[in-house]
Amino acid sequence: MSIQQPQSRIPTAVEPPGPNHNRLGSSGTSPTTTTTTMADDSGHVGSDDLDAEQHHLNGGAEKPRLPRLSIENLPELEQVPTLMSPRVNTMNPFRPVRRSVEIDDYFTGPRDTQKHSKWPIFMQMHGSILPKMILPLFGVGAWTTMLTVINFKVTNLGIHNILLTVLGFVVGLSLSFRSSTAYERYSEGRKYWSSLLLACQTLGRVYWVHAKEREGELGKKDVLAKLTALNLLVAFAVSLKHRLRFEPYTCYDDISHLVAHLDTFAKRATEEEPDKTLKALQGPGFFKSVGEYIGVSFAASNPRKMIKKASRPLGNLPLEILSYLATYTDELIADGKLPVPMQQTLAYNNMSILNDVLVGTDRVLSTPLPIAYAIAIAQITWVYILLLPFQLLPTLNWITIPATIAAAYIILGLLFIGREIENPFGRDVNDLPLESYCAQIAADMDIIASRKKMTTNADWIENIENKPLWPLSNSGWHVWMNRGEESIRQAVSQKLESNFETRKELDKLQAERSVLERVRSKVTACNV
Repeated sequence: MSIQQPQSRIPTAVEPPGPNHNRLGSSGTSPTTTTTTMADDSGHVGSDDLDAEQHHLNGGAEKPRLPRLSIENLPELEQVPTLMSPRVNTMNPFRPVRRSVEIDDYFTGPRDTQKHSKWPIFMQMHGSILPKMILPLFGVGAWTTMLTVINFKVTNLGIHNILLTVLGFVVGLSLSFRSSTAYERYSEGRKYWSSLLLACQTLGRVYWVHAKEREGELGKKDVLAKLTALNLLVAFAVSLKHRLRFEPYTCYDDISHLVAHLDTFAKRATEEEPDKTLKALQGPGFFKSVGEYIGVSFAASNPRKMIKKASRPLGNLPLEILSYLATYTDELIADGKLPVPMQQTLAYNNMSILNDVLVGTDRVLSTPLPIAYAIAIAQITWVYILLLPFQLLPTLNWITIPATIAAAYIILGLLFIGREIENPFGRDVNDLPLESYCAQIAADMDIIASRKKMTTNADWIENIENKPLWPLSNSGWHVWMNRGEESIRQAVSQKLESNFETRKELDKLQAERSVLERVRSKVTACNV
């Protein structure tokens, strides 16, 4: 049976969305306007469409209507200018966003680990907990000033400082418990994402390297199926990131095109609830953002509000993607494309790791420190800080004010750090950089798929640049092939001894060089 490829118009260039814009799936409602230039039946771009697009880009009032694409009328493959043409102007959603003014990046997170600051660590503000302590420190300063004025103008408020010892031990123990439990959750979250990276790399290698490919047209189909499976591994990581941040829809730039071809609950909810999807794409207002940044509790919104307001089931997108991967693995084994039992076991074991990561990160997210502990530790800390001026007044007098503020800075800093890193998957500066992890997984999948599966290893083993016995010998593979097996084995046995002697000589030279440098420095000092 022959398949006739129909002819029609397809987009040849798509205006990329901005770095802070998001695109809806197929609901027809979008927070940004996407302009599309269409090709006619002969594959050429019409001038009217170009004029309309240029008019819109120049700020015209009229917006070009987007022609609806028909699945029944697709162009001949030869009529498309290049297979990569739809990708020319499409932005990579995993790329780092560079702005001319990075003030927004400075006050928001997660922190970019690739950036390097030359400021001393005690002077750095990016990642510091100080902004959230501004209002509490002002309050402590006002409270201490009021007590100090009353103490010197009205009546004596000083008490014995025995409470410093008794309460200080309790507060120190509470803050230590708070910080240790919070960092344990932070470390555990990082371990789960490391396991995710390992599982994705292993599954990508199993799908691309170990799975067999058929010949001819069926081989192209196998290659495209493999690429789709690798994309699903990236989609699993990205969907897990959105799930951990309570973003249940598929309208975001980094996930929309990866799961557009899958039938999922999240995709249906995105298409059928465009108004709620638009709200999910809208960030908080200026005053609310400032309030959240400086730690005003009334400005913080419920992160689960989008899930609570949903009128349709949102499903579990990472779990649904995992089901598609399991189906693909079953098909590989059933068709004999993955015949080695150890490779089959490797595939299923790593899919089990993906499921374990999904459940484990959800456990870290949904099992914070019991609320009774959190409330008690906060109350104990604040009682100690509020009582601190009474104990310092008899000794420090007016210096009680700055001393209390300094002590509050130290104590509240430990308390707020434990509160911030308790949820390592959010958008605070000190949270885990999940975007970087997803970008690393996407890059690793591209690296795995960048080279064709090798049917023979002779190309790199029998290469003239291959030096099997380096650094003992600079001779290449072909030179050693002309020697006997006994000579090769004898050289291998000598390699260890040679390396050991070389290291001893290097250590001796390094010691002599150090002595010479010290002598040279003394001679220079004497001459001066």
